[in-house]
Amino acid sequence: MRPPMKPLKALDDALAELLAHATPLPGTDTVTTFDADGRVLAQDCVSALQVPPQDNSSMDGYAVRCADVAAAGVVLPVSQRIPAGSAGDPLQPGTAARIFTGAPVPAGADAILMQEDCEALAAPDGLGSVRINAVPQAGQWIRSAGEDITRGAVVLSAGTRLTPAELGLAASIGQHQLQVARRPRVALFSTGDELVMPGEVPPEQMRPGAIYNSNRFFLRAMLQRLGCEVTDFGIVPDQRDATIAALRDASAAHDLILTSGGVSVGEEDHIKPAVETLGTLDLWQIAMKPGKPFAYGRIGAAHFMGLPGNPVSSFLTFALLVRPFVLRLQGVRDVAPQSVAVRADFSWPKADKRREFLRVRHNAAGGLDLFGNQSSGVLTSAAWGDGVVDNPAGQTIAAGDTVRYIAFSELLA
Repeated sequence: MRPPMKPLKALDDALAELLAHATPLPGTDTVTTFDADGRVLAQDCVSALQVPPQDNSSMDGYAVRCADVAAAGVVLPVSQRIPAGSAGDPLQPGTAARIFTGAPVPAGADAILMQEDCEALAAPDGLGSVRINAVPQAGQWIRSAGEDITRGAVVLSAGTRLTPAELGLAASIGQHQLQVARRPRVALFSTGDELVMPGEVPPEQMRPGAIYNSNRFFLRAMLQRLGCEVTDFGIVPDQRDATIAALRDASAAHDLILTSGGVSVGEEDHIKPAVETLGTLDLWQIAMKPGKPFAYGRIGAAHFMGLPGNPVSSFLTFALLVRPFVLRLQGVRDVAPQSVAVRADFSWPKADKRREFLRVRHNAAGGLDLFGNQSSGVLTSAAWGDGVVDNPAGQTIAAGDTVRYIAFSELLA
């Protein structure tokens, strides 16, 4: 008599359990700020200076004392010229200083007039004079010292995944090198006697039942986007001994083993018994569609994660479960993708008992269109779409309803 089936695990519960296992990896790398894009900070960046270091002009124009410009039309002699990168002298009362964007504001000046509000008057010698055609307000067009960054401030926190903006911010406080989390070492392989690599056999010579291995390509790309060092173990045949040998080899020098296919309970699905032979396994049947088969376990010091073989199932379980796990291994704290409310311009009349992820894309009217075939084997839906609708279990959708939308840019970043 077959034992009763365990209830499907809710996606949020499965993710919480996974993240509880995702202890940040030991060790760090020191990289130049130029080479740190996409890496995760291992320690806080603290500023040793204030930015800007002194009051400076945000415009090309003239530095003045407001008391000297009581009305439009005042003419003031120009006493000095202050380009960016140089420091001027204190501003003499009754004069103006020609100043350029980024230049320090001279002592005594309390406003900048943009050059469009001024008229330069030539003189036979010297710096000439300027007619002021607007009445300034105290502080206008002056960037105050420290208004961006104060000395001693934590500019970037450990666990921040660095983007170009963060790299520029680190450089602005003089950081030419950064301590970052080391890259996770990931072993990747597929299982299945039906799999063939593109380039090995032309389409017209494919044997009956064979398919090209698409999962290997998008999984490797997604891992590399997350900063992983990937070792590709290729395709492992549907044999118990071969699966055990591949898992044993992969566990020796990797932080994570990621497989696709073979995680169900069929006679040709060898992942579950092979992992249990070498280590421990929690086989989760996730209450999501597509993507129900999913496995997590440990083999020695290595984490193991097994994804389903159907390409859309593999794609989405990676995005929703593997991605946050890999980010947490690098110390990233906020790993949840952001969702937004969008209008559905389609109907979904048949509710499912599982939480569904429907492939959609925005239309010109600002709503969402649904890909016609939502099968877990139709990878075209992921290439056509720009995101998914996260549809709760038991929920139908009528055209005009507001739905929860997650962009692929969030899931693949």
